[in-house]
Amino acid sequence: MEKQLGKIIQLQKITDRRGNLTVAEQLKDVPFEISRVYWTYDIPGGARRGGHAHIHCREMIIAASGSFTVTLDDGKAKQSFMLNHPNKALFVDTGIWRTLEDFSSGAVCLVLAEDPYDEKDYIYDYQEFLKYKHV
Repeated sequence: MEKQLGKIIQLQKITDRRGNLTVAEQLKDVPFEISRVYWTYDIPGGARRGGHAHIHCREMIIAASGSFTVTLDDGKAKQSFMLNHPNKALFVDTGIWRTLEDFSSGAVCLVLAEDPYDEKDYIYDYQEFLKYKHV
């Protein structure tokens, strides 16, 4: 059986004729306390985001609008997830390299992060990541 590198979490979708609503509550839908929320948008065609791993910070990645692909890598295996529903979140644990690409026009990537920004928590060099993972 192939190891799962990430997990899609179905968030509650409240359907209303005036427009749908989705909620993500910390320690309920999100398996950590949320310290930071950020989003990327106006991403040029062909651009990639991510290209790093976190030592401590866990994240939930959501396609708030449009679609994009998230590829997760633990140094031994890779797994890709197409995110294209705002009520589905990809849980990314610590020590996982992530790359985001194939953004549709108008895509918005929303991230719920466990920790405040700390440059020391990031691994930006893939070879350093492999050393960190003892691969």
